[in-house]
Amino acid sequence: MNVRQHMRSTAVVVLVVLFGEGAIGSQTPSIPVASPEATIDLGTVKGIELVKGQWRYTDTKIVETEFRAPGPDNKPSGPPNKTYDFSPHAEGVDFDDSKWEVLDPTSLGRRRSTGKLCFNWYRLRITIPERVGKFDTAGSTVVFETVVDDYAEVWVDGKLPRDLGQRGGSVVNGFNAPNRLVIGRNVKAGQQIQLAVFGINGPISARPENFIYLRYAKLDFYASAPAASTAGKIVRLDPRFGNLVARDAVLEKVADGLSWVEGPAWDRQNGYLLFSDIPANAIYRAFPGAGAHVFLKPSGYTGAAPCQGREPGSNGLTFDAAGRLVLCEHGDRRIARLEKDGRKTMLADRYLGKRLNSPNDLVFKSNGDLYFTDPPFGLPKVFDDPAKELPFSGVYRLSTKGTLTLLTTEIKAPNGIAFSPDEKTLYVTNADPGRAVWLAYDVREDGTLGTGRVFFDATAWTRTKKGAPDGIKVDKDGNLFTSGPGGLHVFAPDGTHLGSIETGVATSNCTWGEDGSALYVTAATTVYRIKLTTKGAGW
Repeated sequence: MNVRQHMRSTAVVVLVVLFGEGAIGSQTPSIPVASPEATIDLGTVKGIELVKGQWRYTDTKIVETEFRAPGPDNKPSGPPNKTYDFSPHAEGVDFDDSKWEVLDPTSLGRRRSTGKLCFNWYRLRITIPERVGKFDTAGSTVVFETVVDDYAEVWVDGKLPRDLGQRGGSVVNGFNAPNRLVIGRNVKAGQQIQLAVFGINGPISARPENFIYLRYAKLDFYASAPAASTAGKIVRLDPRFGNLVARDAVLEKVADGLSWVEGPAWDRQNGYLLFSDIPANAIYRAFPGAGAHVFLKPSGYTGAAPCQGREPGSNGLTFDAAGRLVLCEHGDRRIARLEKDGRKTMLADRYLGKRLNSPNDLVFKSNGDLYFTDPPFGLPKVFDDPAKELPFSGVYRLSTKGTLTLLTTEIKAPNGIAFSPDEKTLYVTNADPGRAVWLAYDVREDGTLGTGRVFFDATAWTRTKKGAPDGIKVDKDGNLFTSGPGGLHVFAPDGTHLGSIETGVATSNCTWGEDGSALYVTAATTVYRIKLTTKGAGW
């Protein structure tokens, strides 16, 4: 919820990377902008010897292959057809390139492949040296940069990270433009990195008379990022709080200067945080220690006409069992799923033929059913908006069969939502300053809800503290970590207020990340992180 509003093929060069810690394949906006402490020229004998590597090379062939035409689902489910692919597919980490040509590093500028419409592969396995000149590489960030004449795509650990609207990094950046991306963070001496770039002769439609070659390839080393700035205040009210939040725990800033952040969700498959900036109609992605950049825009409103409301973007985010992102979209007034190919699938937008208000937050039950809240905070005039079609704010269940069930209408401003670890209790917040409460519902065998009871009443807090009851996450022992007036509050399963992490600003939501013991918190224009001694439920 917006608490503020309510309260008022191609040539292929492959660089495949094997490394232990840190996210991989991040795009250019996450790359350090200062001058590197050290650089290794991978087009020199000295540079290749330093990384104990060998450039290996092969041309590729265009081959005919069996496929299927598009079906009613717009996927290749139609009748069989024939199309084209390239061979070999050498992007994988374990691909055997031992029989490929070994290149003298000083010959990278030699024209290769067959010309016209042609493609090729370069592969290089490197080992992080202990030192580059006087620079100690331990704990540093390593950036790979290359320019391929004419285009390139860079594979990292057998993956080709890509986002909608992405420019550069792992994918084609432009005619003879550099591909530049982080290939290792917090690296260690001896750590191996297998690099791969997919090069393309181009422009493709013009079938040029030239060939493919590497203009240059290098590694830039940056010192480890400085410690994140700390903020907030930790208030301890009950001895049990010490078992959850250590004495030396600090609240660190991860990203700042945004509009109004919400809906954080950790991508376990790829190791990064996603969060919504609702007014900006965007989802941002953040790697630990690397800041944030746009992941998806637009995120919640896709209409042609300008959105009339101040909150058009996505709000709550989560991932389904298949690792697909599921979004609460304010402007489009629906629940949607982002498919792996970048398309969106609408999951729910109407109840009994009437449009939903503006879905706010959501949580999956272990059986695959999706529960979500639907207050009108995304509408321009909120509760009094003339476009509001439903006379209530609901809590819903969307079954795995696609059936939408209204569970309760008794909450004026339903917002955050979460299950207890045993899924016998559903917690829902009421972001109404006149009745700022956390509610608990017994979950029946059929997935419907019993009568709600007040779990905690914070109405008095709203007189002196910013914010309202909002997002909820539950740890493995059933303790609630939930945003509310003044910051993030921790409640025991019996409703005892154990302590708070005060941010001093309206705080919207939180999520578990990394190994399940890092809690990411969205508050006003800032994203925070705090390391805990507990873990989220299900980790």
